[in-house]
Amino acid sequence: MKLNEDAKKIIDESPHKVALEATVAQIYGLLEKQAMQPTQLQWTILINHVNEMIKRSIAGEKMSGVDPVMFEEVSKEALAIADQVVQHIGNLPQDEMYVLSIHFEAARQNDS
Repeated sequence: MKLNEDAKKIIDESPHKVALEATVAQIYGLLEKQAMQPTQLQWTILINHVNEMIKRSIAGEKMSGVDPVMFEEVSKEALAIADQVVQHIGNLPQDEMYVLSIHFEAARQNDS
């Protein structure tokens, strides 16, 4: 995985750098198994989102609720990856899975 400078900066400046690096490594492995390849811009946006998720997890904050119906067209693969990431981070509501899944769905469609 080759990250651009913006993505590296997000990781380097994160107060939770170790957790973020571990989660990004997990995501990379999960995406590789599904042959999904995010663009560099998609990686940067994803890393920023995951960094914010880790902050919410540690602070015990919850994001606004989402309507799962809005995500009916997201693939099972993208939802499964998102669920594994949410479980890995821990202390997050299931709503996070739906929002995160959009990143993986976009990566899945890169080769379509």
